Amino acid sequence: MVAVTDKTEKRLTIQTGEIAEDTTTIRSLDWDRDRFDIEFGLQNGTTYNSFLIRGEQTALVDTSHEKFRQLYFDTLTGLINPTDIDYLIVSHTEPDHSGLIKDLLQMSPEITVVASKVAIQFLEDLVHQPFKRKIVKNGDRLDLGNGHEIEFVIAPNLHWPDTIFSFDHKTQILYTCDAFGMHYCSDSTFDDDLKTIEADFHYYYECLMGPNARSVLSALKRMGELPAVKMVATGHGPLLFHNVEELIGRYRKWSQTQNKAENTIGIFYVSEYGYSDRLAQSIINGINKTGVAVEVVDLGSGIDLQELRELVGRCTGIVIGMPPVSGSGSIQAALSTVLGSAKEKQAIGIFETGGGDDEPIDPLLTKFRNLGLVTVFPEIRIKQTPTETTYKQCEEAGTDLGQWVTRDRSIKAMKSLGADLDKALGRLSGGLYIITAQKGEVSSAMLASWVSQASFKPIGLSIAVAKDRAIESLMQVGDRFVLNVLEEGNYQTLMRHFLKRFAPGADRFEGIRTQKAENGTPILADALAYMECEVQSRMDCGDHWAVYSTVYAGRVSKLESLTAVHHRKVGNHY
Repeated sequence: MVAVTDKTEKRLTIQTGEIAEDTTTIRSLDWDRDRFDIEFGLQNGTTYNSFLIRGEQTALVDTSHEKFRQLYFDTLTGLINPTDIDYLIVSHTEPDHSGLIKDLLQMSPEITVVASKVAIQFLEDLVHQPFKRKIVKNGDRLDLGNGHEIEFVIAPNLHWPDTIFSFDHKTQILYTCDAFGMHYCSDSTFDDDLKTIEADFHYYYECLMGPNARSVLSALKRMGELPAVKMVATGHGPLLFHNVEELIGRYRKWSQTQNKAENTIGIFYVSEYGYSDRLAQSIINGINKTGVAVEVVDLGSGIDLQELRELVGRCTGIVIGMPPVSGSGSIQAALSTVLGSAKEKQAIGIFETGGGDDEPIDPLLTKFRNLGLVTVFPEIRIKQTPTETTYKQCEEAGTDLGQWVTRDRSIKAMKSLGADLDKALGRLSGGLYIITAQKGEVSSAMLASWVSQASFKPIGLSIAVAKDRAIESLMQVGDRFVLNVLEEGNYQTLMRHFLKRFAPGADRFEGIRTQKAENGTPILADALAYMECEVQSRMDCGDHWAVYSTVYAGRVSKLESLTAVHHRKVGNHY
């Protein structure tokens, strides 16, 4: 399960500590951030980690989020005069780690920025002032003196195209920024309790690193050329010290599995344009629910066109985020390569990216259709700033796409049960219920029959929720929902309505009479009874989550009526 820290008020704090010889961490603790990149359903906040290495010369590894500006610089100046910092090592230029670079360079213009070539190009557009720079490639070294020799590992697409890792040969600490991190905020500097953090570690991998599994494996191969890594100094969450080998091994295992996947969907967009990153991440989250591998390509990163052709050729589905009309020649060449490499019967999905200068969708979509590609979800058009509803629509579109490319596998799995076992399982019966949930402006609903009371003290129940259900995102630990009980002899209308296949983002409650629960979730007016619940834990059960929730309110509308019962004859489907 994903543990929930106790939060009583919104707060930002700073933690410092000596993590090795001559090495200090500055951890910016964002205790209450409950969303990250919009679709990260965070329950435990996050941290932004920065590091100070003092040899004969001094290097600062990364900065922090701009929201920590005052706290961060008050802390940094308490540790060192910024003008005494010789080097700023930029792991990558994502704003949550580079948000204070411009401020630092204004304080100390003599600092030399050490980064990949792509990162330096991004920084030129970010800081808008001249700065000293040192471009590093894989295997390059920077000697700070006193044994602190920093070796660089190029790790593109983890999860930005400009990422580098930095390895200190004296302390054997590997600085990895996003890779091997997690969104988890606590006072523990290190991974003291693996059981508490492992679900967040895995979720972070699935959201950000899984779509770049090939890049993970490439980075792991380069890491293998280094001496033993004693500590992984991540950019988010606790630093890895007690479980280094175990957690790096999990990255390898997960990435190898992803790389061997039967189906792969390619996501192609320009990360620096419009809302591309956030929209694409929502689609990826939806695809991840279906167990389909994802590969992400930034069309603006100068990708090798032959590699791009090979990737498109092995994909069963393609998603395009519309680039700007005024995009560079390399972006246009990459988009033309995707179009020229697409083949008949591949799935295609297209979304606008909201940058104000998007290529028009319709001409490109027509070209893909003329090639024989199948449109799986309606094109997503962005006419204003995306909202939570927009991102939920993208997630549901990704799930629809993943389900489409795995339809043959799903049918095969249904037929794989032995006849006797299939019929025996079919004798397990259950009631009929509608689960309704709302979080902010996003709402959803699901017909359920795998529901059972699970405890008396506290009053609790369990619900099995398929991982590819739209409502699953609204049933994370701490979320609240309503369990609506259907009435025997009076359930057909509601059942038929909620059994429909809804288009991504569609209103599940259109035409249905509802009222609001205490937690704001819709209660079905025609239900026999309802219970208001809060998710306490989730257990991974293969293709389902077993969701345990406590019940804190409820009411019955007809005391003499019975719950509708669902009888099956076979066990290979609901």
